Amino acid sequence: AMLVITLLIGSSEGGAKAWIRLGGMSLQPSELAKICYIFAGAATLDRLFRKRNLGLFILLTGVCLACLAYMSDFGTAAIFFVTFLVIAYLRSGDWATLALICGGGVFAVLTMLSLKPYILQRFATWGHAWQNASVGSGYQQTRTMSAAASGGLVGVGPGEGWLHTVGAGDTDLVFGMLCEEWGLLIAVLAVGAIITLAFFAARACRVGRSSFYTIAACAASSLLVFQTCLNVFGSVDLLPLTGVTFPFVSNGGSAMLASW
Repeated sequence: AMLVITLLIGSSEGGAKAWIRLGGMSLQPSELAKICYIFAGAATLDRLFRKRNLGLFILLTGVCLACLAYMSDFGTAAIFFVTFLVIAYLRSGDWATLALICGGGVFAVLTMLSLKPYILQRFATWGHAWQNASVGSGYQQTRTMSAAASGGLVGVGPGEGWLHTVGAGDTDLVFGMLCEEWGLLIAVLAVGAIITLAFFAARACRVGRSSFYTIAACAASSLLVFQTCLNVFGSVDLLPLTGVTFPFVSNGGSAMLASW
């Protein structure tokens, strides 16, 4: 419901229609929808072996992804899809079904690229940021890599960097700001903190007393790890820049609340 409402009355920012503005306040419902989606996927364990139940969850996923696609929020759509794969595997353990779903996902992505060719341009600059250093997404990524390299191991000091003058420097490109001001060591430790959450979630699979909480924990930690990978690798041009936040680090109220 939050995604549909955003689709109807949301406002655009950074190319994605993902915000609802009320007076002087703004909310990004897709961040909160992640939590609802995880619990929806984990809450149907009493009917685990009913195919109809898994079918309804697939339908819910399709609706969520369609809304995010129409909002042009493809980074969040990718996060939803990976989270779905984790939940579906933990619930069914059926690799064949997941392979079929992935095939359908690839077809959907190719269809969307044909309908919205400007998205293809973002992929076209992937791996060629230095060739587009003056315009387009290459501008942000080359500045991020330069700032990250200038910070060295220990950084230039909090608030002493210059990457904050670049658009999205404290949100989508915050990994570069971490490297620049706090150093590579702190930036790597920040990523390691997210990976540590995933380690304990995987450990919970063996010792957890409730399948509901086990699946929810694994799905949530997988979401955080994948989102971190998109942010970190996207900012340094190892992956396409998708505009997702670094959990607990990027500036933003909705994302921070959802991460907690």
